[in-house]
Amino acid sequence: MAWRIGIDIGGTFTDVAAVEEHTGRIGIAKVLTTPQDFGRGVIEAIRRGLAQHAIDPADVVLLSHATTVVTNALLEHKGAKCGFIATKGFRDLLELRRSSRPDLYDLFQDAPNVLVPRRYRWEITERIDAQGEIVTPLATDELPALIQAIRTAGLQTVAVSFLFSFLNDSHERAVGAALRAALPDVGVFLSCEVLPEIREFERASTTAVCAYVGPLLAGYLDRLSGATAELGLPALHVMGSSGGVFDIAEALRMPAMAVESGPAAGVIAAALAGRQLDRPNLISFDMGGTTAKASVIVGHEVAVTAEYEVGGAANTRRWMHGTGHPIRVPVIDLAEVSAGGGSIAWVDPGGALKVGPASAGADPGPAAYGHGGTHPTVTDADVVLGWLDRGALLGGGLPIDLAASEQAIETDVARPFGLSVQDSAARINQVVNSNMAQALRIVSVERGHDPREFSLIAFGGAGPVHAVALAEELAIPEVIIPPAPGAFSALGLVATDLKRDYARTLYADLGQVDPVRVADAFAAMQTAGTAMLQDASVPPERRTLPRSADLRYRRQAYELTLPVEDGPVTKAMLQHLAEAFHQKHEQTYGHANRQEPVQLVNLRLTALGKLPDLKLAQPTDRTDARLASRQVWFAATGFAAAAVHWRNGLAVDAAISGPAIIEALDSTIVVPPGWTGRVAELGYIRLTRD
Repeated sequence: MAWRIGIDIGGTFTDVAAVEEHTGRIGIAKVLTTPQDFGRGVIEAIRRGLAQHAIDPADVVLLSHATTVVTNALLEHKGAKCGFIATKGFRDLLELRRSSRPDLYDLFQDAPNVLVPRRYRWEITERIDAQGEIVTPLATDELPALIQAIRTAGLQTVAVSFLFSFLNDSHERAVGAALRAALPDVGVFLSCEVLPEIREFERASTTAVCAYVGPLLAGYLDRLSGATAELGLPALHVMGSSGGVFDIAEALRMPAMAVESGPAAGVIAAALAGRQLDRPNLISFDMGGTTAKASVIVGHEVAVTAEYEVGGAANTRRWMHGTGHPIRVPVIDLAEVSAGGGSIAWVDPGGALKVGPASAGADPGPAAYGHGGTHPTVTDADVVLGWLDRGALLGGGLPIDLAASEQAIETDVARPFGLSVQDSAARINQVVNSNMAQALRIVSVERGHDPREFSLIAFGGAGPVHAVALAEELAIPEVIIPPAPGAFSALGLVATDLKRDYARTLYADLGQVDPVRVADAFAAMQTAGTAMLQDASVPPERRTLPRSADLRYRRQAYELTLPVEDGPVTKAMLQHLAEAFHQKHEQTYGHANRQEPVQLVNLRLTALGKLPDLKLAQPTDRTDARLASRQVWFAATGFAAAAVHWRNGLAVDAAISGPAIIEALDSTIVVPPGWTGRVAELGYIRLTRD
């Protein structure tokens, strides 16, 4: 037997999902997240998963992990003590930023904290122009003083970013070589190695992010890989933010690639489910303990963007610019809101009910968990409304304190509004559903897609609880609940491929550029990608190198990324690419101008090492069938008797009409009146309107 294991750290639970390659059999284990030391919870979850499902570590062929270390370091300002070296005159590049602001009319808003204090930012005399020609030679005589300043400051890492180094990297590499020779214990990140792309601020910001989080990520992965090796497990891989895993060495060369690894894993798993069910158009909805994430899958293709900001409000309001630190690496296009099971409900000074962004997390957690939480959360509201079992969750492994939930809602919400506890719980759910519907609109309507032409695939511990309410809000006709929804992101970690993204700037009009220049740039990236796959021992028959390009109209500031077809680069191919850009522009923005020249900005290549396909399946056992009943609140009926089914005991093709509840070890599905759930062959449950 060959097993793949994925580990995903959430705000409340750490999930382990194990899949047997040949049968698709799924085994899951969940433990409470340990915020003081994430690695401790990971190892505990792995041990539990191996024991519960009788897995021999020698049978594990892939071990993948989605880490929150990078994002947490930026959010909590707990990164490395790092420095920054820039071209003379550009010392304050990281602080000047772009002019984007989240609120145009707030004159007193604060910009995000600069990752590198000014006392650790230096300049060096050198200059390369926009054609890649040396205007001012590198002043090598300034290097000894610079090296001494870094040594005196006791820095852990240094980021180096010079003007136009993506066209000519000779100065950056000379400085990098000198620093690495003189300061072997200091990590050196060069922008020409991290991100050889146009836009000096984004390139500098991405390089600085890598330097800021690199030592923390290295220490965490070193400890974790040592612990997993002691268990007899294979080498640890890390999920990247664009979907796909890479080894630890690649993660440490480019730490920014691991920023959104957890949410990316869930979308990859959703895309796999779409292929299995022949559902090419999906909206994925992942609601965990702290946040809710949405993404769109069109024609079985996951949407990816290179415009992303991490840290600050950008991590909870994905569509706002100027609130975080830009990183120019491919990231699965997500809309993320602070709406999870642990999100706290509160009344603002104006008397309005709000939910989030604060979360009870794993410690103390919702009041219902009985671990000392006193503030009302979405989970507490779900318990009061009967959507969640009022006795215990996780198959009885997590006792529920109903009285504590009612007391928390009574104190913080019901009393200020003069409402009953049940009505207050219903209001909390209405508010959080409204917040999450906004995320679904961002990835669908605001991207030019009609939600009525999509199915909603819902996962995460809380996703299946709220999924149908969101589908009704956006008139989505079908909701799909996959196998093991509470650990579905962890399943994405084992259903993905080995992946590394490369990019090169080639700035020219698409209709006039020499195809040989484009072919040469792609060839250089293909060489690097092939070498990476060879180092990872991926056989040639499992290697693919898809290409893409960033395109825009003249005088536009931002680009759209389009795939580049395989084969030789010719004038005809570039003309087809231009026409594809016009169509994409019209779909995205509602208009196109075919008389306007199309400008090529960046070329991109992805090195993929394909793993054998998986078939996710959750077999059912009729001997495990259970049927009960309890009072459950629904918007259309108020409290009503609802049948309660145990998911593992449902027969294939069984139909469950609402009002009903379908419970499992890892999640709960709410089927309101007017909806029916049907069990598909592989264990998926499809909910449709009657």
